[in-house]
Amino acid sequence: FVCFFFFVFLFWIIDKSRRDAAEEVDILRRYSHHPNIVKLYAVYEDNINVYLIEEICKGGELLSKIMMLKHFSEREAAAVMLRLANAISYLHSNQVVHRDLKPSNIMYASKTADPDSIRIIDFGFAKQLRAENGLLMTPCYTAQFVAPEILRKQGYDMNCDVWSLGVLLFTMLSGETPFATSENDSPQKILKRVGEGKYSLNGQAWINISEQAKDLVRHLLHADPSKRLSAKQILIHPWIVHLNSLPTIRLNFFNDPFKVMVSFS
Repeated sequence: FVCFFFFVFLFWIIDKSRRDAAEEVDILRRYSHHPNIVKLYAVYEDNINVYLIEEICKGGELLSKIMMLKHFSEREAAAVMLRLANAISYLHSNQVVHRDLKPSNIMYASKTADPDSIRIIDFGFAKQLRAENGLLMTPCYTAQFVAPEILRKQGYDMNCDVWSLGVLLFTMLSGETPFATSENDSPQKILKRVGEGKYSLNGQAWINISEQAKDLVRHLLHADPSKRLSAKQILIHPWIVHLNSLPTIRLNFFNDPFKVMVSFS
């Protein structure tokens, strides 16, 4: 696909010979009115391409914006997670799975860091669940954010999005992804760690993080999808409910911004 910026709109061109955009368009038409999902304004097509006109997100990608701020606290991370969980809970209540939640697909619509301007974008992998058992089989993922059940190739459901939210939360709090321990890690090494569900909440980045935040991370990054919280349950977790009382001190990972940017390059 190709995209262009036109003032207040984003213009996507999707080559029909490369990808069928029908489901993506249908999902955006039905659900993009949610405040934290990118807005779809219009769709056009010809014999070669599909053209999507979407809301432009001027604030940029989640991680890039956080690094530009030079100050990001646990309270601000919870405010972002609240909006993301709200949007994913809404999609899941309508049997829609996004399947590609990662920092580059989480953007700010405004140039400020207002969490209300958070938008989930790129529904190219999104799927409406229709199977009787509610399971999907096609492996669609980005290595650092893929849920272990997808790698097992035995079917997966909307809980894969919850896992990705867990990786995003881990990332916002520590500046690293849980399963990439070195910039030289190969995709194979990362996927092996994902499959084993092994990660650590120790280290310098986690010293000042609250136990409630760590508890939520553990409940999202559970290798058994049936034991994860649902997106709806995230909204009533104490860390989210009491976000206004969370610490506002600068998170430790800002002490090594180069390491953070390498992790997501």
